[in-house]
Amino acid sequence: MLIPNIIETKRDGLVLTNEQMKHFIEEVAAGNIPNEQIGAWLMAVFQNGMTMDELTEFTRLMRDSGEVIDWGVDKNLYVDKHSTGGVGDKMSLVLAPALAACGLKVPMISGRGLAHTGGTIDKLESIPGFNSDGGEQEIRAAIESAGCCIYAQSQRIAPADGVLYAIRDVTATVPSIPLITASIISKKSAEGVENLVLDIKVGSAAFMQHIEEARELAHSMIEVGKGLGMNVRVLLTQMDLPIGTHIGNSHEVIEIIDILDGTGSWDSISLIAIQGAHLLQMSGLVESVEQGQMRVLETLSNGSAAAHFRSMCAAQGVSQQVLNDISSHIDFAPYSFTLHSATDGWVENIDAMELSKVLCELGAGRVSAEDDIDHGVGAVINSEIGKQVKEGDLILTVLHREEDLDEYQMQRLESCIGISHSPVSIHERLIEVIE
Repeated sequence: MLIPNIIETKRDGLVLTNEQMKHFIEEVAAGNIPNEQIGAWLMAVFQNGMTMDELTEFTRLMRDSGEVIDWGVDKNLYVDKHSTGGVGDKMSLVLAPALAACGLKVPMISGRGLAHTGGTIDKLESIPGFNSDGGEQEIRAAIESAGCCIYAQSQRIAPADGVLYAIRDVTATVPSIPLITASIISKKSAEGVENLVLDIKVGSAAFMQHIEEARELAHSMIEVGKGLGMNVRVLLTQMDLPIGTHIGNSHEVIEIIDILDGTGSWDSISLIAIQGAHLLQMSGLVESVEQGQMRVLETLSNGSAAAHFRSMCAAQGVSQQVLNDISSHIDFAPYSFTLHSATDGWVENIDAMELSKVLCELGAGRVSAEDDIDHGVGAVINSEIGKQVKEGDLILTVLHREEDLDEYQMQRLESCIGISHSPVSIHERLIEVIE
């Protein structure tokens, strides 16, 4: 079976046979197809799409290219959440241990950040000693000891997806609904989870900027997930404003420690609670989403989520010395640039997209998957949206490595802040739930 013939099939808008897809995925995983041929095939899919049956089988083959975990009994208790990525999106770091404290099992496979969106793995790797490299054996051990884990995708879990994802990034084929669906659902299915919540961000700082696109992706994920034996529920959430009070890897760890200690930003906490509530309801542990939210919030107030977070970190290599005081062991950039209110009023806007672009330029993010990342670069929102401020009040602090920012970066940061002369209503993050 020749690869050019498989490319030709999709180029002409035809449906691939199961045998063609199986051969293609096996050869991708084995490293036997040149990147230019993979890129040509990806572009053909980008242009012509896939039928639902074709996409479901393709996703199944992607999953089966590596280890697939079978948890056996009580499979409905194994759950996960995936987000399409946002600015300040640190929910997984709290959600996984909070759900474990409620009695669920969370074998999470997460990604690294790219462009303006942060990655869960990058945030966790800002904690000294945290090991994100694991396969089935490591996942099972962490679930046994902590009830949750957060590992990076590796050559052991959906390796074909790892190859395709890297080439999608350099061939302008990332924004393809079939390819996004197959990438996410293949990894989640390989984890052996039965219930999955997908948080699709919508807005100016999101991958999906229009709600119609987000709904199309949601229905694709739900149908393919169903075909692979998973219950999938989608939350569409607003992504124009940064989430919470901290942005950047080490900085977001500080915020999640605050949340696990029972304080922290309600903006972040409310998203964690709603995501967790849906998973608790889907698993049958609560009757309503409202009850689920209360259960999640209880784990934050009584310290049980924090205990599971520490157990997870210990299972993934963090020493007791670091766990005793994580904040003092993580790195922060030494210089700061502060932004103050130019007038009396209420904080109306902090431009998440522009802020994240500047932080990426300063080292907090990646332009390509191979770039190093500076965990210590980030920002702290000192005055959240809706807060009343007086002229001169501190609104935003940016931490960076160089002694001075260049003038253009300072101008762009200043333009991020919007002050209203009248009180500002705070919009809910949740836009819509799709089942």
